[in-house]
Formats: sequence, C-alpha cells, structure tokens
Amino acid sequence: MEQSTYALTFWQRIAYGLAFTLIYSVSLLPFWLLYRLSDLIFVLTYYIIGYRRAIVRKNLRDSFPEKDEKELSEIEQAFYRWFGDYIVETLKLFSMSKKSMCKHMTFRNVEMAEQLVAKGQGVALYLGHYCNWEWISSIPQWLKGNYAGAQVYHVLESHVMDKLLLYSRHRMGTENVKIMDVLRYIVDSRKAGLPVVMGFIGDQVPFWNNIGHWMTFLSHPDTPVLTGTERIARKYNMACVYIDVRRLRRGYYEAEFQLMTDTPKEQPDKSITEDYFQRLELSIRRQPSYWLWTHNRWKRTREEYDKMIDPATGKLRF
Repeated sequence: MEQSTYALTFWQRIAYGLAFTLIYSVSLLPFWLLYRLSDLIFVLTYYIIGYRRAIVRKNLRDSFPEKDEKELSEIEQAFYRWFGDYIVETLKLFSMSKKSMCKHMTFRNVEMAEQLVAKGQGVALYLGHYCNWEWISSIPQWLKGNYAGAQVYHVLESHVMDKLLLYSRHRMGTENVKIMDVLRYIVDSRKAGLPVVMGFIGDQVPFWNNIGHWMTFLSHPDTPVLTGTERIARKYNMACVYIDVRRLRRGYYEAEFQLMTDTPKEQPDKSITEDYFQRLELSIRRQPSYWLWTHNRWKRTREEYDKMIDPATGKLRF
C-alpha cells in the first residue's frame, strides 16, 4: 500500500522540504531539551494563547460532575502540560530509533495477539486519543509473526502535513491505510495469506450520516459513536483487542493488549463498540489528564440528529 497517492506541487515540495528539515532537526534534540520546549509550549497554550480552554473546561466539568473546581483545575493544567509533551514526543518520532522507542513505549500481553495471528485470525486494535497514540505505531517492534500491520488514517487537507505525518507513522513498521481503502487492504492481505492487525482510533466525532449508535460516555447520556470497526471485525471475523495505555512517567508509556472478543460474529449488535467505550472511559478516569480534551467530542446532539437524518434511509434530509 502506497504511503500517499498524490503528487506535491513544486511549492508544496519546497514547503515539505523546509518543514521536514526543521522538524527532523528538532527531533534530534535529547529528550531533556525537548521537554524544556514542552514547558514553553505549556506556557504559550495555557496562559498566553489559552488554546481551546473554554472547550477543555466545559468537557471536564460535564465529564466529571462529581469533582470540585480545584480538582478540575488541576486536571486542566496537567492536561496542557501533557499536551506539550505529546507535541514534542510526536516530533521525536521523526528520528527516534527503534531501540529507543522500545524503551519509552512498552507493551504487555503481546503473546495473546501473537496466538491469534498464529492461527490466522486478523486483529482489530481499538485505540483512543489517549496518552501518546502516535507511539502505538511501534507495535511491530513487539508483535512477532507473519501478518500485515497497518493503521487507519484520515487524509489531511494539507498535503504537506499529510505527507509529514505519513512519514513519521510509517517509521516503526506499520502501513498507513486510508479509511476508504481499509476493506480492499484486508481482502488483498487475506488473499496473500496474511492476517491483518489493524489499529482503529474510534473516539472521533462521527459525521451526521456515520453515527451508528448512541450511548453514555463520560457522564454524557447521548454520545454519538462510530460502529464501523465493529462492522469490519464482524465481516472478516477479526478478534477485537483494546489497547489500554498508561503513562508511567514523563516520556514513558505502557500499553496492554486486552482481548474483548475473538468471536465477533457471536456477540450482540453494538456490544463490542460499547465494550470499547467502557474500557476507554476506565482508562480516562484512571489518568484523566491524558485524553485529548481539546477535541469538541459532544458537538452533535440527539435532537439535531433527529432533525437532520431520515430514519427510513439513514441519510441526511437536506
């Protein structure tokens, strides 16, 4: 699978070259110096720019109604400190060696996934925008076996930024598959005799006509969720595995493979999706500062959905 299917224009190639040189140069800095840069990013985003602070504050208040203002303020500040770390850690991925990555991002219960692959069963990895999801692309350094490893991604509007992210996400051994190419990738890999191990980030805001289910998530009773990963897992009998990530300390993470089911076709409809969001909520409540609170997760309401979607066709009314 090609890492991009478009050609950059002359000026885009110039912009890409300049951006890549700058990012790669910064990525060569040692971690201790990168974290000083992160401290500066925290001051800029939290105190000076106030980047999406209103959204973050509202999300935290609505998600944790049991917490007082002092607790919420502490989580908010801790989130912005981690957000700076996430930025510099993502930059570090441009030059980080595989050996160094394996020290900073470790995985537990990998043997379970290896057993699934060994018997020829594909694996759908459920992830969230939690801790450092970019570093999850290092799974091939831990998961051994004969399989096709990939991660689903959405093409960015900026071809320059898209190409930069594709470069960093490909370095640790996973392929990047556009969401519209997922089914073809799975079919082609199966024809080649390779079970697919594919990562899906499922906590985005669905488009109106992609809302497959509503459920309670983080104290929000009507949270719209995507069910596409579950449908794919059922269609191709892929085991469903949740990646539970913990931040051990600055720059160090541990991820555990948790089997949700290896018989997806036998599970009740929507139950795998609900299991995923319940596990993700447990992760977030355990270490609440490390979810992407700047994401306007609850901007779509059930009332608006009922007005916009025709229940007979599931399509937009206008």
